[in-house]
Amino acid sequence: MRERYLLGMTAIPFVVAAFLPGALLAGNEVTRFEDPEIVESSGLALVDGLLVTTNDSGDSGRVFTVDPATGETVGVTQWSADPVDVEALAPAGGNEVWVGDIGDNRAERRSVSVARVPVGRGNRDVDVPSYELVFPEGPRDAESLMADPATGRLYVISKGIFGGSVYAAPERLRADRPNPLTERGPVLPIATDAAFFPDGRHIIVRSYSEAAVYSWPELDEVGRFGLPDQQQGEGIAVDPLDGTVYASSEGLHAPVLRISLPPAVRSAMEPPVAS
Repeated sequence: MRERYLLGMTAIPFVVAAFLPGALLAGNEVTRFEDPEIVESSGLALVDGLLVTTNDSGDSGRVFTVDPATGETVGVTQWSADPVDVEALAPAGGNEVWVGDIGDNRAERRSVSVARVPVGRGNRDVDVPSYELVFPEGPRDAESLMADPATGRLYVISKGIFGGSVYAAPERLRADRPNPLTERGPVLPIATDAAFFPDGRHIIVRSYSEAAVYSWPELDEVGRFGLPDQQQGEGIAVDPLDGTVYASSEGLHAPVLRISLPPAVRSAMEPPVAS
């Protein structure tokens, strides 16, 4: 969602990062969302070499599949006529993504929800089950959804001003009753998106201006760095094949950037060498 009053609060980390040698990353533009219907891209995922995104609150429940070679939309999946506040996507295996209707800027929703939606080339209307998720301490605003590449288990990250928290969904979701979330640990403030690396040993969490890599499941911070300036940086995704990081933003014809991790962070992520 557009939460402009928060931008000022996130400006300080961005300025600090700008004065740390090598900390502020440059992003290589991969493509732009050419579809004029994509104006508030809030989630990002890679599926079979294609980019998948969705608009946030105010749009109908639809997911766009975009060819990165051209920036053109090659498929639209209409999955819901009346979502509350869609904010995130996560790979679901095969040609599917999890769609997170998890935004709650006023912290007043008794539950949020996710749905598993097919994506890819071609337009389709689908009727898929929705799974309710309930935070343990009451309503929380959230914009980040992750799926463990090994187990498929879902995780939601709250968007706290002073810090977010990772919450685990049950290993098996039930469509006939609310699914309780379990808190796992803290991450950076104002989290707008997150993703697993293909090794399953690390995750990346972004805010409007910076990102942090954490070990999984310990949630020890491996490194934090400034992101390239974007209109309103909302999305982050990791290529499930080679671990390349991509970042997206709200706005008409917004660019998708390829992000190279700082060498120190990449080195720290390497598996330990057996003696």
